[in-house]
Amino acid sequence: MDQQEHGAGTVRVPGGTSDGRTGGAGRGATDACVAVRDSRPDGEPGGLPGRRPAAGRLPGPAGLDGTPDPGLLRLAGWFAEASEESAHDLFTAAFGLYGARHFGARSGPQAPGPRPPVPDAPGADGTVSWWHGPSAHAPAARLVREARPLPGLRRARRTAGVAVEAAAPAGGRRGKHRKPEPAPAPAGPQERSAAAERRIAARLLLAHPLITAAGPHGEGFPLIRRHRDWLTERFDTLLGYRLVVGPWHARLGKAGLGPGGARRLEHPGSGTPFTPGEYAQLAVALSVLVDAPERLPLGRLVAAVRAASPLPAAGRGPGPEADLAGALRVLTDWQVLSATGSGLDTLDPTAELTVDQELARALPAGPPALAADAEDLVRRAAEAADPGTAVRRRLAETPVVLHDDLPGAERAWLAEQWHTVAGTFADFLGLEAELRTEGVALLDPADELTDLALPGTGTLARAALLLVERLVEELRPLPGEPTAPAVPIPDALIDGALGDIADEYGLRAGWRRDYLADRTALRRDALDLLARMGLIAPTPRGTYPPGWLLRAPAARYAPEAELLPAPGTGRHSRRDGEDCADDEDPAGPGERGGYDGTGGYEDPAPYGDAAGFAAPVRAGRPDRTGQAEAVVPPARGPSERPQQLPA
Repeated sequence: MDQQEHGAGTVRVPGGTSDGRTGGAGRGATDACVAVRDSRPDGEPGGLPGRRPAAGRLPGPAGLDGTPDPGLLRLAGWFAEASEESAHDLFTAAFGLYGARHFGARSGPQAPGPRPPVPDAPGADGTVSWWHGPSAHAPAARLVREARPLPGLRRARRTAGVAVEAAAPAGGRRGKHRKPEPAPAPAGPQERSAAAERRIAARLLLAHPLITAAGPHGEGFPLIRRHRDWLTERFDTLLGYRLVVGPWHARLGKAGLGPGGARRLEHPGSGTPFTPGEYAQLAVALSVLVDAPERLPLGRLVAAVRAASPLPAAGRGPGPEADLAGALRVLTDWQVLSATGSGLDTLDPTAELTVDQELARALPAGPPALAADAEDLVRRAAEAADPGTAVRRRLAETPVVLHDDLPGAERAWLAEQWHTVAGTFADFLGLEAELRTEGVALLDPADELTDLALPGTGTLARAALLLVERLVEELRPLPGEPTAPAVPIPDALIDGALGDIADEYGLRAGWRRDYLADRTALRRDALDLLARMGLIAPTPRGTYPPGWLLRAPAARYAPEAELLPAPGTGRHSRRDGEDCADDEDPAGPGERGGYDGTGGYEDPAPYGDAAGFAAPVRAGRPDRTGQAEAVVPPARGPSERPQQLPA
């Protein structure tokens, strides 16, 4: 079958935009239900062992009077005793319900036209550092972009017309993300369509490991069903993930990310992270739902959860009704539970619930029954069969992989196989490889295969981007100095830079008043966002005082470094004295917007009216990169000392 052949006659289409998106990806949930309304016998590929047909399913014989699942109860006890960070690690290991996370902006000049699957730009061989390599610094237009509530297949539906144009013969109009074909037409339309559909389905599963036919991403469920055999084989071979496709849902069992690599569960409305108590109530609720009848009153479920909840440890553990309410709301979002009205929000005991046992049983991915404790579960869930699988998992799930983060065997494997890996992920997921001296990052030009966006909209994303730009400008190794994968960040520099940013841009950009009033909260959340994107990292345990490290990939979001500047004219150099007679900026070196060199500073609001900023006033420096001129932050007072760059 066509869907069982990998890479035969395929056309690589980066970012998921393909010439086959109209082949099922844009259909609604009704079409998806009609397409999969069949019941295969147990044991057939893609089916769930021992499942019952979705229609006319009988209630479980034990109901809520039976014994809850012991493995999930052990998991609930570990959640109840865990710290917040440990609870996030434990959730990632036990459930694997997290999305992939990737950088979206390409580095270097954005030349029009298609790009090859393996970049051939300067530094593609890994001889250029991120500190001094091509930059993906966002000019004015990039800091404000259209909000996308549901990335992925909804965009595929909007761009279906563009995808049709991308399938035009050579000489016709090419799509924005379409890559060049190796031959005039080596593969027919059916082969190209099948390859594009597989790529869309694989990207959807990697972004959303649980897909239901009637859920928010149900329009892509027919593609997963159609190519389930090929997807099952590829996910197992490349990443060691188990894919189970039933008649109404698809579940990709992801591995854990190890200690410190947690992807926390957040409340859908507010984005607030789950607490250990809420995680514990979630595990207890699942332990009693795996054998619950199809319909039951909410009061019976609440009573069963309270009876099965572990005892609090040292005054902690599940207790408040708010913890249970939050857990039940998440189960509703996952479609394990459904109720009419607002019964779940108010915990109305008379509200009637509908339970999907199959989904409840499919949620746990880790081995809680086999682990000795929570730390053992986190370790077991992150284990890989071989170094290649471990490295491919990191590349597929995380924004950047530094060589120093890998054990010796994995580092050697990546150094030997990275060219093959780049082509594999271009075919499988439409990702592009960016190789630098410090490591490798897989980029998603479509900016869809990520659960966090940077650059992004909103106060927090803009403040974090401006902060990392200024940190790089202050701490980047100068030309001729040895480069390191990470450099320490002085704590005072974070406070000073963030305070300047808030003062200069906050009010005129309409930033959130709570962040402007509480700079501590702004600092905490901005650093958290940068850490989750892999641009900064906490110092190793035992370091005193604890602090942060600026990682080399952060330089992607700062203006490009001057590799060979003239003495006294570089970005990091300052003139002695107060002689500013030849400066073009009349504001002077000590005033906002001024600059005393020839590098050119601008008005402190450089990001355009669309972001709420004033238009920039530049001091005119020639553009040598072909891009929009980089935004250079204003001077920050006497803390900067004169530096002399080597000739």
